[in-house]
Amino acid sequence: MKVLVADKFETSGIEGLVAAGCEVISDPELKEEALRAALASTGADVLVVRGTKVTAPMLDAGRLSLIVRAGAGYNTIDVAAASKRGIYVSNCPGKNAIAVAELAFALILALDRRVPDNVAELRAGKWNKKEYSRAEGLYGKTIALLGIGRIGQEMIRRAAGFGLNVVLWSRRFAGAERTLTDDEVRELDLEAASRQVSIELAATPGDAAARAHILSVHLALAPDTRGMVNADVLGRLRPGAIFINTARGEIVDEAALAEAVRTRGIRAGLDVFANEPAAATADFRNQLLSLTGVYGTHHIGASTDQAQEAIAAETVRIIRTYKDSGRVPNVVNLATRTPATHMLVVRHRDRPGVLAHIFTHLRQADLNVQETENIVFEGAEAAVVRINLDGEPSAATCSRIKAENVDVLDLQVINLEELRSPSSQLPAPSS
Repeated sequence: MKVLVADKFETSGIEGLVAAGCEVISDPELKEEALRAALASTGADVLVVRGTKVTAPMLDAGRLSLIVRAGAGYNTIDVAAASKRGIYVSNCPGKNAIAVAELAFALILALDRRVPDNVAELRAGKWNKKEYSRAEGLYGKTIALLGIGRIGQEMIRRAAGFGLNVVLWSRRFAGAERTLTDDEVRELDLEAASRQVSIELAATPGDAAARAHILSVHLALAPDTRGMVNADVLGRLRPGAIFINTARGEIVDEAALAEAVRTRGIRAGLDVFANEPAAATADFRNQLLSLTGVYGTHHIGASTDQAQEAIAAETVRIIRTYKDSGRVPNVVNLATRTPATHMLVVRHRDRPGVLAHIFTHLRQADLNVQETENIVFEGAEAAVVRINLDGEPSAATCSRIKAENVDVLDLQVINLEELRSPSSQLPAPSS
């Protein structure tokens, strides 16, 4: 298996891929047309990227079957284009969660104690203890989190250490406004934190902001989160509140944030921005960075040695699993629900040609197979195949499948539309 690494990648990751039996081509400078040309010339099976954009023309240039984002988010990859071409997209969720949470709290503390301004004046030869002795402190205040993925969970653990109560909004809780249940606390592995501080749910992002001294964003970029932190949400923050974004710049309306900083004294710590440079070094201008009360970093949330080593190891695991088994861990672009409306369940002898016989009749009936699974019983004498179809096979089709092959023992058709409710259970094949 040939792997093209088109971004900075840990030496341990390169060595792990080689040890897994992969041919590795590494060029961290590949971007845009150069990357498209490299995919065409190398014939790579797998592409590994971090921040590099992956476009549809690149996918058409070579023979990729898997793209691995060596990180959590994957908004720089044209996932829709990959899906149309049958190319897996995988990522490494949670491996940088601690690193991002650490930077978020570094920004919170820096804003509360104005650490960069302290440093700048001391470097300029000025002593101003009177000015910089003024700080509010964090203990007993409330931090609101938008998102409760792995980074959000790490934020809560650290908030508990600082004595910060937590208000949380997440789509998984469907607008609930209450305290987390004991089961939810256990599921999120937050028992220790919940014993130290309160963890409550807010119905909307705006409701969370209204209760917060600090608002921190930990959402993936998606159509429904783009611009979510808008003037309405920011307008519900109390004057002088702290706003942190270590997720994606496009989630925030930057013009609305700039206005909140100027008119209401909102203090912002930002690791991410809309329209960031694609290159590691470049000129960069953003209206927010010229405002007093705004501290920025260079999208470095995941950039600790610990996080990058963990991401490299996970990338190797994904590619090794794909190479050895054909399965892709952490795949993000498989359909959660196909257009299948019916399932054909066929119990048959485990003999050559049985499945081909079934599929031939389904093709003649113009029925498209969405998913299939063949399960063999102990002893390899019999099996059951489950075939999800985009329509209902007629009684005549079913009769021919059964009558024209002696190795077909029995079959039944299940209407999947009647099984969509969570309480429904799939009937067992007839015996």
